[in-house]
Amino acid sequence: MTDRYSPTAAAIERMEQPPITTGRLLLRRFELEDAGEVRQLADNRNLSKMTLNIPWPYGAGVAEQWIGTHARNWTFRTSASWAIIVAESQTLVGAITLTWMNRSTAELGYWIGEPYWGRGYCSEAAGALIQFAFAELGIERLVAEHLRSNPASGRVMQKTGMRQVGSARRRDRYRDRVDMDIFEIRKTPPAAPESETG
Repeated sequence: MTDRYSPTAAAIERMEQPPITTGRLLLRRFELEDAGEVRQLADNRNLSKMTLNIPWPYGAGVAEQWIGTHARNWTFRTSASWAIIVAESQTLVGAITLTWMNRSTAELGYWIGEPYWGRGYCSEAAGALIQFAFAELGIERLVAEHLRSNPASGRVMQKTGMRQVGSARRRDRYRDRVDMDIFEIRKTPPAAPESETG
């Protein structure tokens, strides 16, 4: 019998996107009503500079279009996005996303609006989503990348137990080449190499 921590592919496909709770946060699916708050946070040059894909200016209708893709993406397991909500105030402060690379590997991404930087929200949300992905989605390996010019994002990855495994050059939204650091975490850590003796 399959236990709840090793879901079958069929069970995962039937699953509705659930909320995830932490000590301070609620991670829930986005609603179209969130679009105004998303645009208010995302239309920020300082935030845009810290990410590979968030445009600046963040135009009218962009948030609605993005949120409108979420249900289909979850259904077909291409990606899943959660709004990061401060539970006590019900304030939307950012977003966190999984993008499936294959059935057992996904990429983690996130952003927090500038007014809420430095409060530990991103680390708390990322740690909870990593646990959920391993326990409930059949994910065995998570990867994440950050701009080398944004070391704070790398510290979030380290706090969640991810380790750096490489680097790469990517093209950003302006087609400029940028340096990225790559991190990963596995559900089952790789075995340490056996010591040579003799």
